[in-house]
Formats: sequence, structure tokens, C-alpha cells
Amino acid sequence: MDLSTADRFCILGAGTSGLTVAKNFLQGGIPFDCLEQEDDLGGNWNYGKPHSSVYASTHLISSKRLTEYTDYPMPEEYPEFPGHRQVLEYVRGYARQFDLNNHIQFNTAVMQVEPLDQGWRVELTSGEERLYRGIVIANGHNWDPRIPNYPGEFAGMALHSSEYKTPDILRGKRVLVVGGGNSGCDLAVEAAIHAEQAVLSWRRGYHVLPKFFKGKPIDQCNETLLSLRLPLWARRIGAALAIRWVLGPSELTGLPQPDHRLFESHPIINSRLHSQIAHGELDIRPDVAALQGERVRFVDGTDEQFDVILYATGFQLSFPFLDTKHLNWYENRPNLFLNIFHPTRDDLFCAGLIQPDSGQWGLVDYQSQLIVRYLQALENNPRVARWFDKKKQASCSQPLRRMYYLDTPRHRLEVEHYSYRRGLQKLIAKFV
Repeated sequence: MDLSTADRFCILGAGTSGLTVAKNFLQGGIPFDCLEQEDDLGGNWNYGKPHSSVYASTHLISSKRLTEYTDYPMPEEYPEFPGHRQVLEYVRGYARQFDLNNHIQFNTAVMQVEPLDQGWRVELTSGEERLYRGIVIANGHNWDPRIPNYPGEFAGMALHSSEYKTPDILRGKRVLVVGGGNSGCDLAVEAAIHAEQAVLSWRRGYHVLPKFFKGKPIDQCNETLLSLRLPLWARRIGAALAIRWVLGPSELTGLPQPDHRLFESHPIINSRLHSQIAHGELDIRPDVAALQGERVRFVDGTDEQFDVILYATGFQLSFPFLDTKHLNWYENRPNLFLNIFHPTRDDLFCAGLIQPDSGQWGLVDYQSQLIVRYLQALENNPRVARWFDKKKQASCSQPLRRMYYLDTPRHRLEVEHYSYRRGLQKLIAKFV
């Protein structure tokens, strides 16, 4: 085992989360290695790489101002919702700005991570073993596809949204998109444009918000309401009025009525879904009941013939390199303070293990700042470190609270970005 790394932390991944962890560790004087399995940085946003899930027309769902890092704004000339090429260039600029490239080891994939009495053993796929002081898991959680297990078999082409790249496979085909999230709605719109027939299957009705309200990104409108400390019921009324004003009543375009209240599910942001339905380019069907060769039967008893099924059904929470018992596993997810801190360990952290209702990178920047403050306190301010240890232990000893979100796999990591950000900022200030 290579012991020369024993005083360093190992950051897993050089995507949008791993990069901001590296930046904050570098600024905080904490030694680290950042290991990336690809030959370039950017993670999911590096289109065309083997482990990237984005497709050719992917854009941000959240606006640039609520997505960007805390100390590196996106260029003014960028549109409100940049595409993946602009995102990658922004991320590369971030790495250049903070001199991160020299601290990343590319083409370095991790096979296994295991705690020892002192430190962590990290085994690479090359067979090399290293000893590290601690681990920061920052490899993302949108990479292990979740595909429904429907009865029967489908005779056509079936693929997960993470495998989809260009609309070539849709042209002239009868396409069924399964899934009611943002990816499912975006891909349904793309199928409506390029396919011979496009159908979107939803298990339940969802609230769909427009991308803009009176020329302003809808998430920034929500940010304004949150900053005014409006109660949830008032924000629901405001959002419902915006939806009705811009998109109109969903029942007029054939969308099923939601079975839950606004903000109980991750928001769907889409300004084109209603239009495609209203123009007859996209049909809505209920959940799939069974696959029957070239046909698909739905739960309402109807069936149709399709050439392609595109599953936009999300991802499983997966850590193949680490036994989940080391993550305080509970109810199919790590039970960590703020989704970051292990209740008893001071050498294991997760960064980016959240599903916010707006942009994520600035939140992960604050997560990383808090990790750094904690590690510095362990060395220089034991009293504050002990206070924080008690806080994270107490939090993780209580049953997991899902706030007002639906109890579904999709919402296991859901956070309301505004209060989550304020909580991180307040804790960071405690260490100053």
C-alpha cells in the first residue's frame, strides 16, 4: 500500500461537486487528491464521455444565477438557461480560475474504499492501493439508471434517458416516454418534434411550472417569495396563479390533475409541454401495466404499438465502491447530517448528495466550505468541533424527516434550496 498519501483526503470525482470540494480544500490548506475516472473534468456535463448522462439538447433546468458557484458567476452573455457546452466551458473556467487541474488525477477509477483503524484504504481499478486520511464522496448520484420492472417483454428498442443522445433514433418511430420528471417532459417534447408519434406516460399528475414568468426565470420568482419569508400556503397560491396566467388550466390541454399539492414534489419546469399537447403532437397516457411484444398496455386497459420506449425514470442511489453500512444507511439512503456529515466519523463526507428545488452548485460550494471549517476546527478549535460533533450525532439519531415531500425514491434527497442554504451559511459563520 502507498503510504505517501496518508496525510491527504481523497476526493472522488471531478464533476461539478468534486471541483468545488477541491477548490475549498485548496483554499483551506487541506491536502487532497482528486480522483477522476474520465480523462477530463466536468462529470455529467461533459457530453459524449462514457459516464455522461446528458444528451445533445440538454440545458440547465435552474437559471444560471441560482446554479452558479458562490465566487465564480456565469458570464453575462450566457442565456438564462445555458446548454451543456456552455456549462462545460464554465466548469473548465472555474477549474482554471482556481488552479484545480494540477490537483486532479485523470483516468483514475476507484474499485473499493474501506475504513481502517487509522485512515482509509483506497483500491484503484489498476490494482494500486493507497492509504488516505479521509474520503469525500463527490461522484454524483445520477448515473445508475432505475428502470421499472413491468410484466412481459418489449420487442422494440428500449433505453434509459441516460443512454439517449440525439433524436436520430426517434425519427419516423412511434415513441413512448415513461416518466414524469423534468427529463421525461423534456424528452417527450423532443419526441413530439422528431418522432412520428409521441406519447408520455405518467403514474400521477404533476404540477408543471413555466420557465419564465413575465420575462423572469420562474426559480428566481420563487426565490423572491422565499426571501420575503412568505409561508408555504402563500407561495402555493402565488405559484398556482403564475401557472394559470402563463400556461392556463392543465385540464384544458389533457394533462391529468395532480394528486398532491404544489411543492410536495420536485418541480417540473417546462414551457413547451402544454403547447405540444395542445397542437396534437404529444399524447398523455397513464402508467404502464404490461409489455406485450410490440404493444404496451396501460393501467386504464388501453394498449398501443410502439417502436421505442424511452425510460426517464431516474436513478438509483448507488455506492458500489463502499459498503453502505459505513454511510449510516437507513431507509434506502445514507442518514447523514445535512446529507454531508457522518454522525460519528470525522473523516467521511458526501458532497452533492442532494436534490434541490433549484440550482445545486452554489449549495455544494457551501457544503464544501462547511466541511473545511469543521476539519480546521478539529485541529485548531476543539471546543467548536465538539459542539458540531454533538449536533450531527443528535440530528442523525432522530427519524428522517421528509418535510412535505412525497414519500417516493425521487424525493429521498430532496431539499428546499433557500432554507438549506441559510442553514449552511449559519453553520459556517459559527466556525469563524
